[in-house]
Amino acid sequence: MSPARRWPAAAIGGILCSVLAAAPQWKVPEKLAFGRMAVLELVESDPAAPALPRPGDENLGPLALRGVEATKDGRGWRLTVQPLVPGAVVVPPIDLGDGRRTPELRLQVPRTTAFGADWKGVGGGLQDQLEPLPFPWLWATLALMPLLALAAFLFRRWRQGGEGRAWRHARRAFHAAWPPRSRQRAALDLSHGAGRELLAKVFGEEARTWGGAAFRKLQLDAWAAWADGLDAARFGGAETPRNGAEDLVKALENHRRKDKGRRP
Repeated sequence: MSPARRWPAAAIGGILCSVLAAAPQWKVPEKLAFGRMAVLELVESDPAAPALPRPGDENLGPLALRGVEATKDGRGWRLTVQPLVPGAVVVPPIDLGDGRRTPELRLQVPRTTAFGADWKGVGGGLQDQLEPLPFPWLWATLALMPLLALAAFLFRRWRQGGEGRAWRHARRAFHAAWPPRSRQRAALDLSHGAGRELLAKVFGEEARTWGGAAFRKLQLDAWAAWADGLDAARFGGAETPRNGAEDLVKALENHRRKDKGRRP
């Protein structure tokens, strides 16, 4: 073959090589962090070729496109993407609209993310597990202190009011049992027990066995007559005392007031 015939073939081969060499190229990192923004550069390797047209706004396969800006020399593009699918990522060729197409891009997106990083719970690795949060005992104790103080105050008031509650309960029971409804021994014993219970709330348990003389020493003549007359009615069949419940209770209340006034 003559040199003249070989030249067109060589020229055609050189043109084809230059066209192939002038294909756009990707400049990407080895790995992309899952869920984090990354920058991919699309550049033209041939300085004599025209600048690359702007890519479209579609996502690059499984990579979400978040931004596009030109490179500093104005001949390429910086694509900000966000990997939303872990594992092997394949970006198919992109038609740039002027006859040039980007090569296929393959990237690796690790499934695990660093502890405390964004997108936790999606990667699926061991480092994706949340660490157990300790219970804030100190703050919980400080927050409960006012409630504990209030509970202690209310309990103390309740304890202090125990004597008054017992007195009111015994007073109601005495009003219900005195005077006795009949002269039967059961009714008399019921009235006797209610009266002795009321006396025990004022003078203590020893008052359950006091006779009339003990009450006279305390200037409680009404209760002395009640004790002597009720014993005579229970064991001798005599008439029950005529003292009313109001008079008997009033005498004890006056004694309680005098006793509280003498206490320091």
